[in-house]
Amino acid sequence: MSNRILVFYGSYRSDRMGIRLVQFIVEGFAARGDDVELIDAKAIGLPMLDRMYKEHPKGGAPEVLEKLAENIRTADGFVFVTGEYNWGMQPGLKNLTDHFLEEWFWRPAAIASYSAGRFSGARAALAWHGTLSEMGMVVISSSIAVGPIAQTLTEDGKRPARWQGAITRVPRFADDLVWWMEAARAQREKKKPPY
Repeated sequence: MSNRILVFYGSYRSDRMGIRLVQFIVEGFAARGDDVELIDAKAIGLPMLDRMYKEHPKGGAPEVLEKLAENIRTADGFVFVTGEYNWGMQPGLKNLTDHFLEEWFWRPAAIASYSAGRFSGARAALAWHGTLSEMGMVVISSSIAVGPIAQTLTEDGKRPARWQGAITRVPRFADDLVWWMEAARAQREKKKPPY
């Protein structure tokens, strides 16, 4: 059975460097045979949060929210690719995730961070860990942290000649996420979630 994985990305910058890491991750999961889809906050273009999906009358949410809610509900797991902005989260990605809540429950999430500098987005990853847990996801212990992003991956998301340790950890990262997706799916089939 193929795993359904959504990869979320939230940079709105005109020269987005993190898209390189996104492409690398999407291609890596696809090569393993997983059903992987990029959810790009900039391409979706949700407005700043005024009303959550669940606050709309049933069937009355804007079409983009209905489609995204269904995508989230039917996914087995998530990868959040995040840059670090002033020691914190990218606002575009945070805004997208905050439109939903129950849709995230009972599935695992993984975090891949990056930055222009050598800290590789570690502070943003730390902030996301607590946020995703609060939103009902199990955050796996494996992570990817890439920096400086411009010297690590080329524009097409391929590894350049220079070795980068974080990139070599992608198979373990994927194995960890897949294990938790399969465990969560088996548990959901066996027993209805408590809420």
